[in-house]
Amino acid sequence: MLNIEIDEQSGFCFGVTTAIQKAEEELSKGEVLYCLGDIVHNGKECERLKQLGLITIDHATFKELRDAKVLLRAHGEPPETYETARRNNLHLIDATCPVVLKLQQRIKKTWQDSANENRQIVIHGQAGHAEVLGLVGQTHGEAIVVEDTTQLDKISTDKNTYIYSQTTKSLEGYKQIVEAIKEKLSTDCKMEFFDTVCRRVANRMNGIGEFAKSHELIFFVCGRKSSNGKILFDECKRMNPNSHQIEGVQEIDFALTDGVQSIGICGATSTPKWLMENCKKAIINYKNNIYEEQN
Repeated sequence: MLNIEIDEQSGFCFGVTTAIQKAEEELSKGEVLYCLGDIVHNGKECERLKQLGLITIDHATFKELRDAKVLLRAHGEPPETYETARRNNLHLIDATCPVVLKLQQRIKKTWQDSANENRQIVIHGQAGHAEVLGLVGQTHGEAIVVEDTTQLDKISTDKNTYIYSQTTKSLEGYKQIVEAIKEKLSTDCKMEFFDTVCRRVANRMNGIGEFAKSHELIFFVCGRKSSNGKILFDECKRMNPNSHQIEGVQEIDFALTDGVQSIGICGATSTPKWLMENCKKAIINYKNNIYEEQN
């Protein structure tokens, strides 16, 4: 008998859930609401909210906007975004994730407190990612962003070094970065690192790996812009080579399900539950049609 299971731990994290709830709450009032950047790195969810009236804008448009209401997504924003809002009389609905907000404050304090040192602030993260832009902004653009150990040539060997991580990066990857920097620095330089990987994301690594192992076939539902999704899918693939990333129902290769008795459906912290449910329904419909044709 076919078993199709949706991973209970997959789906929106607290920060994304809060941002979407705030958007829906404002839109229900019938007012015009803008969102600075995609509210979540999932095209299907963005399209759903667009149908409800949410207008997504980029930073160039934001700078020209006047007397409007703008939602700031969970990823957070640099200080200049708030200054622009003040100048342009924009009402901000700030949905910055509390974990990200705390990290922004810690980086800003470190940058200010070490201003008189020969120092550098390093952020383990994806260059250009919305959250990372907000983090770098706390240092007036001075922080150095490195994604992996191949990028350590950006780092000076003779400066006191303070290391942070984007909240959605791999904890293991962050540890590798820290160890590599430690080996690179001169012995007379101070080095401090801070564990800033979100535990909601980090704790999913083991869980999603076990989930992937427990099924013959895995469909990992996730937008391809998601940094967190890339990490989690890589873990699925490592634990179960028969894992396939899809953005939605339209990308399901139903032929993969033939002869399979156990299918797992999971996703990232940016993947809505309804999208995973739709994928499950589509597989069930496919299987039912096959059964009807054979009988």
